[in-house]
Amino acid sequence: MNRARAIENGAYVIAPCQYGTLAGGSACFGHSLIVDPWGQVLADGGETESVIVADIDLDLVRQTRVRIPSLLHDRPFM
Repeated sequence: MNRARAIENGAYVIAPCQYGTLAGGSACFGHSLIVDPWGQVLADGGETESVIVADIDLDLVRQTRVRIPSLLHDRPFM
């Protein structure tokens, strides 16, 4: 889903996720992601506590929005 959101919005998506067992007993499985505007996963935190980083290229955002101008077809929310 994160890859699709990055492509349709022509933007980087940073998706933080929890890992471990919460106080109520619920399990969280990690896999924080950084995805570029083409849907390429640049960093994946895996199933562990982690800090992930990636370089952000604003020119890539501009190029992607020229080639896939989906935001031009956006309608106002009513």
